[in-house]
Amino acid sequence: MRGLSRTSLAEVEERFNAVAGSADLGTLSDELFAVADLLDREHGLRRALSDQARPAEQKARAARALLGGKVSEAAIATTEAAVSARWSRAGDLADVLERLGVIAAAAEAESQSRLDDVEDELFRFGRIVAANPELRRALADAAAPEPGRRQLLSDLLGDKVAPTTLRLITQLVVHPRGRSLETGLEEVGQLVAQQRQRLVAVVRSAVELSEEQKRRLTAWLRTSYGRDVHLNVEVDKRVLGGFSVRIGDEIIDTTIVGRIEEVRRRLAG
Repeated sequence: MRGLSRTSLAEVEERFNAVAGSADLGTLSDELFAVADLLDREHGLRRALSDQARPAEQKARAARALLGGKVSEAAIATTEAAVSARWSRAGDLADVLERLGVIAAAAEAESQSRLDDVEDELFRFGRIVAANPELRRALADAAAPEPGRRQLLSDLLGDKVAPTTLRLITQLVVHPRGRSLETGLEEVGQLVAQQRQRLVAVVRSAVELSEEQKRRLTAWLRTSYGRDVHLNVEVDKRVLGGFSVRIGDEIIDTTIVGRIEEVRRRLAG
């Protein structure tokens, strides 16, 4: 997450975990998103609350005074922990609050046994956006009023996806924070997968994989990486045959196209 101090992030997540257990997770997610958005808009406030020269206790008191009566105690306690920590840059403060908003939303989906649905829906929506330039432009139009973009998403997705999916996509569309929608969906998808400490494998295949093929591939990847793996399968006729698997920056390519490219590289070398 864009330069966050690992030590500070761990400290804030520990405080978040302590207060989130008794919170309404959907509400907490919305509130943390709102605080992150406020810090993005109010640069002076963000600088003041992330100023390492100011005592942590003073910044925590300022955050409580600002948010008291407006958001839940869990959101206030999480924000206090965030402003009390030390970050490498001012923008990291909003980053960590947005990150925890995503985690709260994912935890709510998991409590409803819908985490798999959310992972699949985020991936499918990313593919829909990538294939539809007009939709991408409409959602990325910063000049369009926020209520209009929210309504567009509601009309598009409405009761077709889990409430958590709609909440996360809406946050990415209305508050992109300098990211493309595709990049935001990928980042959020990774955080959702981490809710169960799973890796996300993006599989490109010329044909749809059968359930048995998916099961065997998942088992092989689980054995290879020592962690559970969630498959996002994309059918792409351009691969001709075989399949490729991307996990983070690592790519396993068994496609015919990949083999042809490898032969070309060897001949060129």
